[in-house]
Amino acid sequence: QVQLVESGGGLVQAGGSLRLSCAVSGRTFSGNRIGWFRQAPGKEREFLTGITWSGGITSYADSVKGRFTISRDNAKNTVYLQMNSLKPQDTADYYCAASRSLISSSVTDYDYWGQGTQVTVSS
Repeated sequence: QVQLVESGGGLVQAGGSLRLSCAVSGRTFSGNRIGWFRQAPGKEREFLTGITWSGGITSYADSVKGRFTISRDNAKNTVYLQMNSLKPQDTADYYCAASRSLISSSVTDYDYWGQGTQVTVSS
């Protein structure tokens, strides 16, 4: 199985920045898509952004477009989420996940999940 471990969460003031990391280990399918999701209390898990492992093609949800950037370092088996201009509404648990699909943004199409890292944005 593919294993994913998130890190980098914490407390930050509104307007600040934070960079999350997702370390990937174990077997990885060539061309898999790695995505970032978040889940706030009482809300559904929300797709934020994804990147294809082989080609680096990215996509973003409207809620984070222009503020968040996904990137990956294949040699280090790590995916990053750079978060800028953070808002209190961004407070949530953040997860990285892997899908055999190259394009899906659906939670149900992601087979492997990290344990999550908490991000709290204060006003």
